[in-house]
Amino acid sequence: MAEFLTDIKTLRERARQKIEEGPITAAYGADRDRVIEVLNEALATEIVCVLRYKRHYFTSRGIHSQAVAAEFLQHANDEQGHADEIALRITQLQGSPNFDPDGLTTRSHAEYDDSETIREMLQEDLVAERVAIESYSEIIRWLGDDDVTTRRMLETILAVEEEHADDLLNLLDNTE
Repeated sequence: MAEFLTDIKTLRERARQKIEEGPITAAYGADRDRVIEVLNEALATEIVCVLRYKRHYFTSRGIHSQAVAAEFLQHANDEQGHADEIALRITQLQGSPNFDPDGLTTRSHAEYDDSETIREMLQEDLVAERVAIESYSEIIRWLGDDDVTTRRMLETILAVEEEHADDLLNLLDNTE
């Protein structure tokens, strides 16, 4: 069993220092300001995805529309949950989540879409999921062990984004 690198007395003393920083301790190795900035981009991405999926949910028409619309709604709800998780993490890092609609689409990694057909909607949503997968994968690698909590949160979100991409691909295959 590995020994602690720091004795208990020192850990307790460090915990009393900079108490106003809450969960951020000397063990936090990332550039907090940059992490908050990146998380605000991820927050914008999730919000844009919610809006895109909601639009697709309400505007899908055609023979497959009921099943596909239900999937769009589920994805919108999942993306909203991701946005909430990210906003909470930003506040835990002593930052401010940026919900300002001005510039939302420029901060987002994914694009908004107003496609008219189910096939186009599915394709654009799959592209957006692939953007999120690539983006979160890069952020996770960048964080490494410098911010394990944020990394783990993003790993969980990434798994859902991969599931979304798989769902969309299966639906796309069934609309031909």
